[in-house]
Order: sequence, then C-alpha cells, then structure tokens
Amino acid sequence: MRDDLAQLMKNPILLDFPEQFYTSRLLIRTPLPGDGAPMNEAIRESLPSLRPWMPWAREIPTIAESEQNVRWARVRFLTREDLRMHLFHRESGRFLGASGLHRMNWVAGRFEIGYWLRDGETGKGYVTEAVNGIANFAIHHLHAQRIEIRCDSQNQRSRRVAERCGFSLEAILARDSVNEGGHLRDTLVFVRFAPSNSQFPGEIQ
Repeated sequence: MRDDLAQLMKNPILLDFPEQFYTSRLLIRTPLPGDGAPMNEAIRESLPSLRPWMPWAREIPTIAESEQNVRWARVRFLTREDLRMHLFHRESGRFLGASGLHRMNWVAGRFEIGYWLRDGETGKGYVTEAVNGIANFAIHHLHAQRIEIRCDSQNQRSRRVAERCGFSLEAILARDSVNEGGHLRDTLVFVRFAPSNSQFPGEIQ
C-alpha cells in the first residue's frame, strides 16, 4: 500500500477523491460550469474589500470572463494542478466565496489554503468552517502532511482565521512582494501539520 500510494502521489491525476463535501452549514465543491454568474455577482459586490489582498481583484470582470475562469478552474481541478473549491450555503444555495488547496507538492504532502468571502457574509464564521473542513479533507483524502496559510501581515481578518483554525505562525517573509499601492509587504506563513498517525488515513468522519 505504501508503494502504491507513493506512485499515485507522483502522478496525482490518477488519485481519486470526492469532488464535494459538506460541513455543518456549507457545501464545498469543485467549480462547475454555471458558477460564473453567481461568482461574478459576489466579486462585484466585494471588489473594494478584496482588492487590497487579492492580486486578481483589480478590475470588475464580465460574466463571460468569470465563467471562463470557472471552467479553467474546473480543468485544473481535474488535472490536479490546483484544487479551487467554491463555498455555498448548504440550505439556501447562495454562493458565498471560494477557497481550496493551492501550490501543492503532492509527493511531500504539502498544500496551501487560500480563501475569500463575499461582503455581507463576513463575521459569521463561514471561512473558519471552510478552512477547517478543507484541512480535514486534505489530511483524510489527499494524505496531506503540511498545510499552509499565507497572508499579508496587515490582513488581520485572514490572520485570525489561521489562528482560530489551529495554524501556528512559522515564519515572516519580510518584504517579499508588493501590495496594491506599490509598497513592499511582509507575508505571514502559518502551518498546521497532520497528526502523526495520519500517513495513510481513512475516511472523513
């Protein structure tokens, strides 16, 4: 089993795992055709809040551009290049935002969680719930050993999410990139490790 798993992690396109799962209030799933319009609505609603922290949040996209973005995200999910996941309210079906697993090193079991939430839905614990759910998903289904959250040192909301979810501050990357205003910024690196007995875990409970 150990050798078989090692081979799969070297060629993750052969690795099968669920494309959606539920938490107490959320449906978390792969991007699908048709998600472009609700995602576009959420971005339009939230662009001023997203712009300081998200490099892609510079201009308001068209619905067609958002749909194209969703379909490429679906392709990259299938090829295991990037695992973006969309967040929906479990009861209402409302598009809340996006999260997922990025910058993966499949062989080492390293993944990075990113996230954003639309305005009007912040402060309700949805991102914390999503991050905990995705971290557990990564450990149980993707054999993750190391999960990171990286955020701007000035992004206090993002930092609090990492801390609430049990991630520890591992490093500060000083002046490693430039923010929207053209100023150098620091990046905080938070990390959460899989339990020591989770190298070959079973199903999510």
